[in-house]
Amino acid sequence: MIIVPIKEGENIERALKKFKRKFEKTGIVKELRSRREFVKKSVRRREQMNKAIYVQHLHLNEE
Repeated sequence: MIIVPIKEGENIERALKKFKRKFEKTGIVKELRSRREFVKKSVRRREQMNKAIYVQHLHLNEE
């Protein structure tokens, strides 16, 4: 359970922002989206490899 302590006179928007940040860090939404459909291990590995290649190209082009 996520608990966000609110100080005296603190803005509710700021507390909501803290809550959203904590909720994102838990990774619940990302996990639910990934579990929506089954992805084979080989397909997942191929996607990771393609992403790594893409990021490597970005770093090489940056230099």
